[in-house]
Amino acid sequence: MNERGKPDRTDRAYDVVLFGATGFVGVLTAEYLAAHAPDGLRWAIAGRDTAKLERLRERLTGIDPECAVLPLERADVADPASLRELAARARVVISTVGPYLEYGEGIVAACADSGTDYVDLTGEPEFVDLMYVRHDARARETGARLVHACGFDSVPHDLGAYFTVRQLPEGVPLRVDGFVRTNARFSGGTFASALNQFARGRQMVAAQRDRRRHQPRLVGRTAYAPTSAPRYAKEVGAWALPLPTIDPQVVQRSARALERYGPDFRYRHYAAVKSLPVAVGGVAAAGALFAAAQVAPARRWLGGRLRPGDGPDAERRAKSWFSVRFVGEGGGRRVFTEVSGGDPGYGETAKMLAESALSLALDDLPESAGQVTTAVAMGDALTGRLRKAGITFRVAAER
Repeated sequence: MNERGKPDRTDRAYDVVLFGATGFVGVLTAEYLAAHAPDGLRWAIAGRDTAKLERLRERLTGIDPECAVLPLERADVADPASLRELAARARVVISTVGPYLEYGEGIVAACADSGTDYVDLTGEPEFVDLMYVRHDARARETGARLVHACGFDSVPHDLGAYFTVRQLPEGVPLRVDGFVRTNARFSGGTFASALNQFARGRQMVAAQRDRRRHQPRLVGRTAYAPTSAPRYAKEVGAWALPLPTIDPQVVQRSARALERYGPDFRYRHYAAVKSLPVAVGGVAAAGALFAAAQVAPARRWLGGRLRPGDGPDAERRAKSWFSVRFVGEGGGRRVFTEVSGGDPGYGETAKMLAESALSLALDDLPESAGQVTTAVAMGDALTGRLRKAGITFRVAAER
């Protein structure tokens, strides 16, 4: 134990362990670490199939010859003891084992109990709410930082809103709107998670309510993320369609935790679409997908069209991009900011996930524990890392 009564993790075998390394995004994350991990980083890849891990290690050796001796750790979501042993050997665990609602809780529980920092790329609100109710208190006791949504859900939006707030006056009510544009395609894992969420509307609402009963009330300040109607947003010259993703919830939680967001903070989250017919078609397609997900045979059929592990090839990913424009107002000032990068779902998600883990393992960060957001846990340090890694954070205009 250190002087604060928290576990001392400096003598653990690994700085970072990537669990679920042989999945689609897991491989991309492993490749990113092989190419960009700093000298001396003690890291390992983990999963249930040792033969697949060995083949991945051979692939990584082509990126960095030192990966020829990269440690392999066998761990299985069906074997809680193996998860506890894995967590106890690491300072930070990266989990790419999804859908998280089905496979993710075991390693979260093990990290919370072991005082091990944890990151994942979930975009599943029900999973995040359940993990808060079940494991936040224990993580606070042990000093573990449980940081969900460290990929495209929700790093650009959470850190982008944080970056925007930092450009505005302190101590005044603030309003921030985020507008997302991308040309990227889904992977099978992302599609499976979305279908699962659409089919679990009642359970999602129940998990949200249970979380609200457990989390502390915000006293003397307000932070909210309402869902707005579709509208034409003159400020960005596009149709703004409300996005039913986890991102506004994450931004709201950062605002609740950090006083820098002011005494009264509002965030709204949209997809930005230039063409009205495309906007109408997108709304119709989303509605049809939601309706189909309620019917088990239709859901199974849809799930078979794009299976977990499937995803766009390297050529398609190389052509993909994303941009999130933010409009922030407060204290008589208006600021336009942007976070942008390449392929959001895979290349950049792997980058964001890996850099989040490296930040937790290596950076001098504000003290935090329990279930926290990227802005709360890593804030400026992770923003700096991502900028160096090629993701743009910029002030587009001020008025």
